[in-house]
Amino acid sequence: MKIPFTKAHGARNDFLLTWRGELHKCDARDYDFPTVARAICDRHTGIGADGWLLVKQDSDADARIDLFNSDGSTSPISGNGTRCAAAFLIEAGHASEHLRIATGAGVKHLDLLQRDGRRLVFEMNMGPARIDELHASMLGRDAVILDVGNPQCAVFVEHFDFDWHSVGAAIERDARFPYRTNVSFLKVLDRHTLDLRFFERGAGVTMSSGTGSTGAAAAAAARGLVDHNVQVQTPAGPLHLRWRGEDILLAGPAEIIGSGEFYLDQAGHDWEVK
Repeated sequence: MKIPFTKAHGARNDFLLTWRGELHKCDARDYDFPTVARAICDRHTGIGADGWLLVKQDSDADARIDLFNSDGSTSPISGNGTRCAAAFLIEAGHASEHLRIATGAGVKHLDLLQRDGRRLVFEMNMGPARIDELHASMLGRDAVILDVGNPQCAVFVEHFDFDWHSVGAAIERDARFPYRTNVSFLKVLDRHTLDLRFFERGAGVTMSSGTGSTGAAAAAAARGLVDHNVQVQTPAGPLHLRWRGEDILLAGPAEIIGSGEFYLDQAGHDWEVK
């Protein structure tokens, strides 16, 4: 079975995108999407990505996207992934510089800010943040629990000289989060700058996160630590956030890097020498 894909990344948070309609041209009628997602996103036996996005045309937007994380679980939204979908739609000639993309967290509006070939920069309205617990303690660490279309736990730190990977993995599956949570670790540098690390629900450590950046900035703003114009520094480079009323707008890049077909029936087969 062949799965067509386009690969893109938003600040090195990478995704594979497939037109849902293209799957009907393949050999199988029914798909176990979580299994396909795990196979195609595998870094060694698949194409490799943090998530797989299924894209289809929608009557209420330029397109609708469904996101499967690399572990096969679903998520209502990815900020970086939605920007990748916007680049995918523009590249395919299905959208212009103003886009509406339907996600599991509602229709999101994006504006194209600049373009250099297949590298595009968008500003996306992430909507308002909902603060669920402004002063929480997670594994003895100071945190804010909130939602920005998906669950977030923003943990305040003074440095990253500790095993934050393991802490993130433990918090992701803490009993307080029945559907798991994204975890961001944030260091406040000044009133306009945050330094961040990410452990994403269903994907693990990622180089950047759109919703994680939004959640961290919203958490810092709710604590009165930053103003409503923030640059977040990630291992993949900066993302920018600003407020318009209650809505948070996230600006960052998306770049298409290739396309092809994934041979699903060959995935994960081990060689055996006899």
